[in-house]
Amino acid sequence: MRRSAATATANAAVNAAARAAAAAVTVAALLATATGCGGGSTDGAGSNSAPDELTYWASNQGADIAADQAALGPELKKFEERTGIKVKLEVIPWSDLLNRILAATASGQGPDVLNIGNTWSASLQATGALLPWTAENFQAIGGRDRFVASAMGSAGAAGQDPAAVPLYSMAYALYYNKRMFQEAGIEKPPATWDELVETGRRISGGGTSGTWALGAEGANLANNIHQVFVLSRQHGGSFFDAAGKPTFDTPANVDAVKQYVDLMARDRIVAPGNAEYDKNQSLQDFASGRTAMVLWQSAATSFKAHGMKEGDWGTAPVPVPAGAAPGTGGASVNSMVAGINMAVFKNTDNLDGALKFVGFMTSDEEQKVLNRTYGSIPPVKAAQGDPAFADQDLTVLRDTLATSAAPLPQVPEESQFETTVGTAVKELFADAAAGRPVTTESVRAKLAKAQQQMAN
Repeated sequence: MRRSAATATANAAVNAAARAAAAAVTVAALLATATGCGGGSTDGAGSNSAPDELTYWASNQGADIAADQAALGPELKKFEERTGIKVKLEVIPWSDLLNRILAATASGQGPDVLNIGNTWSASLQATGALLPWTAENFQAIGGRDRFVASAMGSAGAAGQDPAAVPLYSMAYALYYNKRMFQEAGIEKPPATWDELVETGRRISGGGTSGTWALGAEGANLANNIHQVFVLSRQHGGSFFDAAGKPTFDTPANVDAVKQYVDLMARDRIVAPGNAEYDKNQSLQDFASGRTAMVLWQSAATSFKAHGMKEGDWGTAPVPVPAGAAPGTGGASVNSMVAGINMAVFKNTDNLDGALKFVGFMTSDEEQKVLNRTYGSIPPVKAAQGDPAFADQDLTVLRDTLATSAAPLPQVPEESQFETTVGTAVKELFADAAAGRPVTTESVRAKLAKAQQQMAN
């Protein structure tokens, strides 16, 4: 984390020590969320002194790692031909990516350039390992104003130079099976939560029809957070106050979490087995016709990978409360700002090459190529006008990002927030699946426990 130089006073020394301790706690909290530990690249920053070579860790965006290698290979070759800089690519699965990044921040041995989930920006920024995107660094890639404001809102903590720049932008949408809607006599997708529940009951009948209305992933901590964050905003709540302190068990947050879990517990439009779902299992159910709807971010590429064809599904904005006016904030928020950012390790020995590479990957031309490939939205304004991003799926996502998406809290403890509150929601789904009551008090107790864990 970038700080001004300390003065030679006792108070400043104490404050500096406190900041160092806080940074250490942040890294420890991040490590606690990881499922394993991987080492950094042996060719990473700190050991790469070749001006004609870069190491790049890409996140797994396609159907599998081989698909990403096939998609990125020609683009990296294009960069090499233009600059003479060879890019050594490693595509890392999401299950390993945070672990690898944290190991690299601790050891100093990592890549020159890497992809990060945009919700991690502030947490990783607090480690001090990432290059701050100062005005000068932004100028090297064409300027900060090239990027959409909502995407820049998830690039680091407010009041500091961003820790990354946006690469792929995504948003949540309501995807629905057109055939199943037609067979149920439903003419249009639900626009409000009341309509979603009513539509769901017509399709599933509480599971008596053999199919279920809505897919969910109760064991997917990150997805739990994404869903309840939106509902909290719709209820007028926030999981952190203006000072960055957790406020998990407020009435608005309790109502938001209960509303989400009640889709299974009370409304019976989500199958009890979904309490154990994780790792995109709800997408498989949707593609196979076991569920009629799913709330997901930029899912078209995944549907195709699971065998669906264009036209099998429809795309609509995530529901909002009845009476919420689009684009007015608060109750009209219907997605977190999802996406992938691109960062540079501060200790790279090839800063000039790293900046050139980030500039290449975020250029108007490459933004069109890469986001077409992955079914995402370019966070670069000039690239969004390409006709390839004008179909129904991407129009819904683009409009959501522009008018009704909000960034997750940009606080150093964001990853710990995902773990503690995401686990609370997981446990409540388990209660619902087992037939145990999910009450306002039981939800409040889970969120209070999560807030206490944040304080320890």
